[in-house]
Amino acid sequence: MNRLWALFFLIGIAVATARWLGGDVEVFQQLVSASFDMAKLSVEIAIGLVGVLALWSGLFAIAEKSGMVNVLGRGLQPLFSRLMPEVPKGHEAQGAVTMNLAANMLGLDNAATPLGIKAMQTLQSLNPVKDTASNAQILFLVLNTSSVTLLPVTIFMYRAQLGAANPAEVFLPILMATLASTLTGLLLVMKIQKIRIDAVVVAYLGGLVALVASLMFWLGELPSEHLGSVSGQLANGILLLVIALFLLAGLKAKRPVYEDFVAGAKGGFETAVTLIPYLVAMLAAIGVFRASGALDYLLDGLRWLLDAVGLTSWFVDALPVAFMKPFSGSGARAMMLDVMNTHGVDSLAGLLAAVMQGSTETTFYVLAVYFGVVGISRIRYALWAGLACDIAGMLAAILICGWFFN
Repeated sequence: MNRLWALFFLIGIAVATARWLGGDVEVFQQLVSASFDMAKLSVEIAIGLVGVLALWSGLFAIAEKSGMVNVLGRGLQPLFSRLMPEVPKGHEAQGAVTMNLAANMLGLDNAATPLGIKAMQTLQSLNPVKDTASNAQILFLVLNTSSVTLLPVTIFMYRAQLGAANPAEVFLPILMATLASTLTGLLLVMKIQKIRIDAVVVAYLGGLVALVASLMFWLGELPSEHLGSVSGQLANGILLLVIALFLLAGLKAKRPVYEDFVAGAKGGFETAVTLIPYLVAMLAAIGVFRASGALDYLLDGLRWLLDAVGLTSWFVDALPVAFMKPFSGSGARAMMLDVMNTHGVDSLAGLLAAVMQGSTETTFYVLAVYFGVVGISRIRYALWAGLACDIAGMLAAILICGWFFN
């Protein structure tokens, strides 16, 4: 990430120098202005997120304290006892894995990472070869890199901050894209590990696929111009239902829901503030890269190549998100914000960038953190299985957005 971040600046400066030598005397001023403008935008975005992050962090704190995350974890245990047969029944690794995935599904990013580290450590305790990833560890990691998120609240928040008419409009496209990514990774690893698909696995996976397929069938009956509106209405309804369930769970558990909310909201405020340096770093670098013309040259080259082979190129403006996503979550987020800011949050490129951001996770980052924390150096097929998830998620995002919005 250090080299990648520095390269944005260095390539931008190099391209700008070439343009200056070619007679463009304004290019250096454009680079300096872009860096200042993007730094200002970073702070504006982070400050604008304070209220919304505080709201959802508070609500998620109620869900966590009330035991709702534990309930979801227990509901997933029958599935993962089959997907990870080397993990003994009742072992603490089962609970840690299901808790991590449950937190990811609910969008509990702050809770998901420490839970994921705990899960990897418990799986490592069962690993007979300590420097080599076990089957269970690879499956767990691939499920994390495929981004099993059912409620992408963070993306809704960024879209709202940038003035989207309906921030939740991308809900169903993200759900479909992340399903494609997750199923690709899961089925690929199951085939490699020769995991038998029994009635329980079919019931879980079939239920999820049937739910999304029924939504797609229903949407297929609607006029294309209504798809985005229906997706937004459905997402807003689900969000309100989730809020009601969180509150009811807290009241049923006799939790002090107001105090839990306030405690969680404080964490959301701190998260928004801590985002500022990361946003400034990435958006300023990307601003210089774009202002120099380097990004335009790259995208124009891709358009030319696609046109030359007779393929459509409407999605090219959002591809920087796809290129960055496997390497860095903050970098991909910055690319998404740059696309939205440049082309418009409700533009086709802006919508596709949001769906790409929600379709997969940061493969290289997850590999580095989760395997690094337990000292695994031989990762076997984990990397290319994770990259297969990335490719499937990005291709699905393009196809689905073309259906929904193009």
